Amino acid sequence: MDDRQREFLDSLLDTPSPSGFETRCQRVWLDHVGEFADEVSTDAYGNAVATYHGSGSGSDPGSDAGSAPEIAFAGHADEIGFIVRDVDEEGFVRPGSIGGVDRTVSQGQRVRVHSSEGSVPGVIGQTAIHLRERDDDSPADIEDQYVDIGADDREAAEKVVAVGDPITIATETEDLAGTRMATRGMDNRTGIWVAAEGLRRAAENGVGATVHAVSTIQEEVGLEGARMVGFDLAPDVVIAIDVTHATDHPNSATRKVGTLSLGDGPVIARGSTNHPVLVTLAREAAAEAGIDVQLQASGSRTGTDADAFYTARGAIPALSVGLPNRYMHTPVEVIDTEDLTDLVALLGSLASAAGDRDGFDVSV
Repeated sequence: MDDRQREFLDSLLDTPSPSGFETRCQRVWLDHVGEFADEVSTDAYGNAVATYHGSGSGSDPGSDAGSAPEIAFAGHADEIGFIVRDVDEEGFVRPGSIGGVDRTVSQGQRVRVHSSEGSVPGVIGQTAIHLRERDDDSPADIEDQYVDIGADDREAAEKVVAVGDPITIATETEDLAGTRMATRGMDNRTGIWVAAEGLRRAAENGVGATVHAVSTIQEEVGLEGARMVGFDLAPDVVIAIDVTHATDHPNSATRKVGTLSLGDGPVIARGSTNHPVLVTLAREAAAEAGIDVQLQASGSRTGTDADAFYTARGAIPALSVGLPNRYMHTPVEVIDTEDLTDLVALLGSLASAAGDRDGFDVSV
C-alpha cells in the first residue's frame, strides 16, 4: 500500500458514518474516485457510484455497440453506532442502537455525539467495579446505558445535542506489528476503499468491461442501499466486498465460519447467494494473478450486500468476497493491509476476465 492509498484509507476510517448518516464519508469517497472515474453520481439517499467506461463499451456508453459486460464492485459506507434516543432530567444522554451494536464492549468507552453544533465528546458510563454487585456483573442493555457529556441538566445538554443525533465510539487508527492495523469501522470502510482502488486498477489496465465502484448506505440496518442501487444500476455482475470473520485468535468460532486467517489472502464465499460461475471466475482470476485466496462456505445467506443485489431486477449474478477481520463490531477491529492490496489485485484480474465473457448464466 503506497502513501496515497494509505491516506485515502485513513480518511475513510477517520470519518464517522453510522447508518443513515453516511454523507460525510460519501463525500470523502467521491472526491477520491472523481480523480479517475469517467463519471460519478449519487441517488436520493446518498448511495454513490463511480464508473469507468470500458474499452469494449463502444464510443457511446449508452449504445449497444461492441457491448461489454458491466461489473459492479460494491462496498458499504455505513458503520454501526448509536443514536440519541432521549436526554434525561440530569443531562445524561440515553442511547439507542444503530445496527448490531455489542453491549458487552460499549460501557466505559469514549464517544462523539455528532450534532448540528459539531462533535460533542462524551463517555458511556460504567459503575466502578468496587460498587457493582458481584452476583450480577452482566452488561446492561444499550437502552439502559447512558452517555455522560458533562452537562449538569437537560437544559444544558439540549444546548449541544438533540434527539436523533448519531453517536460513534471515539477511536484512533493504530498500526500494529507488521502490516496489521486496528480501529473501529473496518466494517466496511475497507470495502469501499477496495471498490475505489479496484476501479482505479481497472481503468489503469484499460479493461474491456465497464466497471462501477459502488459505495452503498444502510447495509448494517438491512442491506437497504444495495436494494436501491441494484434496481437502478442493474449491472450484469456484482462483486460485494465486505469483511468476514477471521478465526485465527484465541476463543474464535471456527465451528461456525471455518478457518480463516489474517494475511492468507482474500476470502471467496461459495454457496447460496454466490453465483457458481463467478466463484469459478474469481478462483481462476486469482490463480492467473498469483493471488492466494481462502474459501468460505455460505450455506444460507452471506450477510452482505450480495444478498440484496442478487435478486434485484429478477437476477443479477453476485459474489461475496471478504477481507479477514478480527473482532468484528467492536472498536478494535483488526485487519492485514496485505489482504487489502491482494483484494484490489483480485478485482483487477476479475474485471479483465469478465470483459472476455459473453454471459454469466449457469448451464442447466
